[in-house]
Amino acid sequence: MLFLEYPKCSTCKKAKKWLDENGKEYEDRHIVENNPTAEDLKQWHQKSGLPLKRFFNTSGMRYRELQLKNRLPEMSEEEQYDLLASDGMLVKRPLVIGDHFVLVGFKEKEWEEFL
Repeated sequence: MLFLEYPKCSTCKKAKKWLDENGKEYEDRHIVENNPTAEDLKQWHQKSGLPLKRFFNTSGMRYRELQLKNRLPEMSEEEQYDLLASDGMLVKRPLVIGDHFVLVGFKEKEWEEFL
């Protein structure tokens, strides 16, 4: 399973601690140094069954700077994937990618259910 995180993010730290305490094996990946590609994001989005907007870090400074709240509804999915792939700080984190699931953000109950 792949764990994408921004190490300075407090939610990512909690999620990583939860994975370690629950004996889960994972490959750790820094979301800014090794940002997902548009194709990765497209596959994960389709596998997740979630709205694409859930993959955006809507509370992030970069999201606000780019005024994406107003711009996203006018963008195609391809444009949104390309935008997410351009900057790891735009991507909601942590992300956990398994063979048959994608978890976006850290919700302990959801993680217990899938992991």
